[in-house]
Amino acid sequence: MTDSIALIVAAGRGKRMAGRVDDPAKQYMRLGTMTVLAQSIAAFQSHPRITAVRVVIHADDRDLYDKAIFDLVSGEKDLLEPVIGGATRQDSVRLGLESIKDSGFDTVLIHDGARPLVDSATIGRVLDALETTHAHGAIPAMAINDSLKQANNGVITGKHVDREGLYRAQTPQGFAFDKILAAHQTAASTSSTFTDDAGVAAAAGIEVSIVAGTDDNFKITTAEDLARAEHLLAGMGETRHGSGFDVHAFDPDKPGPVRLCGIDVPFDKSLSGHSDADVALHALTDALLGAVGGGDIGAHFPPSDPRWKDADSSIFLKRASEIVTIRGGTIINADITIICEAPKIAPWGAKMSEKIAEIIGLDPKRISIKATTTERLGTVGEGQGIAAQAIATIAIPKPKP
Repeated sequence: MTDSIALIVAAGRGKRMAGRVDDPAKQYMRLGTMTVLAQSIAAFQSHPRITAVRVVIHADDRDLYDKAIFDLVSGEKDLLEPVIGGATRQDSVRLGLESIKDSGFDTVLIHDGARPLVDSATIGRVLDALETTHAHGAIPAMAINDSLKQANNGVITGKHVDREGLYRAQTPQGFAFDKILAAHQTAASTSSTFTDDAGVAAAAGIEVSIVAGTDDNFKITTAEDLARAEHLLAGMGETRHGSGFDVHAFDPDKPGPVRLCGIDVPFDKSLSGHSDADVALHALTDALLGAVGGGDIGAHFPPSDPRWKDADSSIFLKRASEIVTIRGGTIINADITIICEAPKIAPWGAKMSEKIAEIIGLDPKRISIKATTTERLGTVGEGQGIAAQAIATIAIPKPKP
């Protein structure tokens, strides 16, 4: 299998998108739980045959880009630093290619950042064509089925337009890396302009094959396009919530510190439990499992199993996040409330968020740690233990009927 990189072009200004003058470029507008650009990046990051992703951005958009990638769940795929594009899309692609020319990639898939609904199957078909045919280029495309007309000053002329052999080109457009880089450099040296990368390739004598595209893989150009994408995305997925609760008593014979949210908080006692008794991680583990109908922590890690004696509860939380991923979900947010009279939680909140973020691959800004008391009511209020409750929010594809 060859090493493939996705080069996502997002340096345009989207002038055809109607809206307020202070609206961001279309690729930075919200679409579902992410921006348009983040949806495009996520499609390639989640594909098992894509090794890395690089985005080409406008020189003025670094802050917008940084905010957009906060929407992405940290994963295994390398998201390279963005590169600044040029005056035209063609210039931006060439600059993007030149920025990775020494990275050793065999193939590159060039994709419009404003095509957020590209699916895994389309990406796979392009890669298959590059690997199994003699062509050094492959693009998804849709045959034109509508009648075509020529017009002059808004009036149809009598000339017949044959639609046979005509296609609507889409992206990602895939190529042997060295060949498309050379083709773009040649086009730049001769000041030749083309509407897409397949045109650049064809002018250089590169054979480009066609694979099946999809109607949903359209480019967002107008406000109507964005509304259509929102409608389609709403039909593809749903938001779910899961809740979890746990409580552990203090062990008077076991000195501190006390383990909460994966870190050791200074205290004179620790909690009693089969594992490390981290009530916060236990509650969040149950919340994640609940969001995907995955049972509870006891079903996966029974306290009767000696393997989990004194175990680090980060193991439990990590497994729960993996189950969310296996079932097609994406963790959006985690909200944890720790209930105790002591120790004080606020000084440790930031470190707790960072630790959980490390375990489940989520940005710390999407994790909330709060603390409260029971006003000295009940066993927790009497200082006999600590309780925690958690709510997890995930996005997941809708089940097929």
